[in-house]
Amino acid sequence: MIETLINIIINILVIISLLAGTFFILSSSIGIVRFPDVYTRLHTATKASTLGIAFILIAAFLYLYAAHSIVSGKLLLAIVFILLTAPVSAHMIGRAAHANGVKPVLKNRGDAYQEAKDAYIKQQSSDKS
Repeated sequence: MIETLINIIINILVIISLLAGTFFILSSSIGIVRFPDVYTRLHTATKASTLGIAFILIAAFLYLYAAHSIVSGKLLLAIVFILLTAPVSAHMIGRAAHANGVKPVLKNRGDAYQEAKDAYIKQQSSDKS
């Protein structure tokens, strides 16, 4: 009786994780199409899809553990790897785009990175004088 209840709970968690992962990946896909510039597209491509992939891998891990009693270290490493590398790569791609002159769509906001660079250059030139 207890094993059956635990299996039902784990199956519900697997279903919820799969649905959450699918939702995040779908919203990421819609965001890539709908957002106006490179930076917001990059944001949605990394944040939402990272969560989506993590939820799907968690669901796979739970299923393997419940159905076959397998603790998959590869799935856990994949989750950690994706959670660590996707934001860093998005940051580096965004900085490379900004350095190459790709300007963000500025509606009611400023370019904080450009302002910080300008202030740093101004400070460096005043320190030399």
